[in-house]
Amino acid sequence: MDAALFYVLVGAVIVAAIARWRGWPAPLLVTVVALAASFLPFVPELAIDGHVLLNLVLPPLLYSAALDVSFVGFKRSLPQIRRLGIWLVLITAVAAGLVAWLIFPALTLPGALLLGAIVAPPDAVSAAAIGRKLGLPRRVVTVLSGESLINDATSLTLYRVFAAIIAGATIGVWEGIWQFILAVVVGVVVGLVFGILLHQLRMRVADPVVIGTFGLLVPFGAYAIAEHLGGSGVLAVVAMGLYVGYNAPRTDYTTRQQEAPLWLSADFLLESFVFAYIGLQFRRVLDDLGDESVEHILWLAGAVLLVVLLVRPLYIYPAHAVARFQERARLRRWDRAVAAGRFDPSRQRPGRAPLTPEKMKERITEPALDWKDNAVISWAGMRGVVTLATALAAADIAELPKGPSHAIVIVAFIVTVGTLLLQGLTLPLLIRRLGVASDVDHEADVRALAAVRARSKQAGKAFLAEQRSLWEQKYGEIDLRAFDAFAKRMTRVETDTDHAQETEEAAARPSAEDLVALSRGWLQVRREVLLEERDAGNLDEEVMRELITAMDAEELALDTRGAMRLPGRA
Repeated sequence: MDAALFYVLVGAVIVAAIARWRGWPAPLLVTVVALAASFLPFVPELAIDGHVLLNLVLPPLLYSAALDVSFVGFKRSLPQIRRLGIWLVLITAVAAGLVAWLIFPALTLPGALLLGAIVAPPDAVSAAAIGRKLGLPRRVVTVLSGESLINDATSLTLYRVFAAIIAGATIGVWEGIWQFILAVVVGVVVGLVFGILLHQLRMRVADPVVIGTFGLLVPFGAYAIAEHLGGSGVLAVVAMGLYVGYNAPRTDYTTRQQEAPLWLSADFLLESFVFAYIGLQFRRVLDDLGDESVEHILWLAGAVLLVVLLVRPLYIYPAHAVARFQERARLRRWDRAVAAGRFDPSRQRPGRAPLTPEKMKERITEPALDWKDNAVISWAGMRGVVTLATALAAADIAELPKGPSHAIVIVAFIVTVGTLLLQGLTLPLLIRRLGVASDVDHEADVRALAAVRARSKQAGKAFLAEQRSLWEQKYGEIDLRAFDAFAKRMTRVETDTDHAQETEEAAARPSAEDLVALSRGWLQVRREVLLEERDAGNLDEEVMRELITAMDAEELALDTRGAMRLPGRA
């Protein structure tokens, strides 16, 4: 068993690596190769409890995805994300469940709705990754990324309710709603508590190995405790990831530099294994169908696949139209309030950016999406790891007959592979054909960067003026020339120029430690400016992270040069 697990892991990683090298969809290729390998007589059978697999895979994948999502963009697009991540999942689950029940009555209505909950949540992370590569507008990528964070919570809450009904529990509509509210509240609270604790640890410990290890472990703790308290483990991990990711620029740069490749490797390994495992299980599930007709199951899978493909656009366009109508009504009320003088900026909290009428309008409106944006979102419904892992967990429900449980696994497998084939392979073509990628984000970023650089230069000059007096006290008038040369070079750079080498040439008498300390102070001032602009809503978080990464490289260069000067170093 241990050796077989190792072989599956290695094989999955090799196939996924080949797919990435060739630019092919790795999940699809891994699944197909594993499915073909399952028919070879020497390939061993693996048996992992579905709930164990779900609990091992879901927390790290969700946490990693949440770290990369812009919290500011997520908050602004929350109405759109909520419509997709909650209401669309509910509608898809009910529609797919009813169709499955009509075609395959042996599932029973609770079992069919359980199947609907399993196939309802799309894995929009892969769609967002495709969109970024093709220059999809940030407003669309944010909606897709945000949807993938919360739709799993809705799906797993429904899964828990229908699994309890299958087990014999009596759950009414209001009790189900209460369970959902409890799952949301408890999950978010637990996630924020864990996020705050982890952030405080990251702020106080500069060892990236220790922080990286805790980062790998904490998502499992947040997920398990939230589930134990009756909350949503998914929302706990998402809330923790959003909080930690939002505050990541305030931590030591070594932590940021180490955790990015760490999570990329973890995601790559886990996703490769899950798709390989489900591919290997497919043949065994087919063999265990017993009296059930394979043609009947395939007909069921095709019908459910058609439902999940059609429900998404049929919901998105009317929901968007209703949201726009409600938004126009809010704007009319706001305009009347401003005209009547009921907007009082003095009531704003101190220390916050000025809340002008224009900024307030942004708060009550959603990022504008046109019909082309919605077409891309409608077609970005590929199913992924969560659907497959949840289907395997459903197969282990003791009260579910063997035939229906295997049917659920087969349908989930076909829906996942079908959406990856139909939507995953054609989504890039759709984006290019519609011309959704635009230069709007680039133009806005250029304007924001110009403003940030101006502010950064002003803050840097103030910092240098303060440091000049301290330098004078320490070294005297004669070495102020070296400081002035240093300052001149620093104020000439803007965001991503390495000036440490120029500094060394300009100052001979001051120690290297003083020059490095001055450089660190300059970098810190620039970081604070970026964070203030991000918090004020003037700079997109993704752009801020790119600038922070450039500054991290500067700080790494300072540390590297400092280490080379130590005794015994070359």
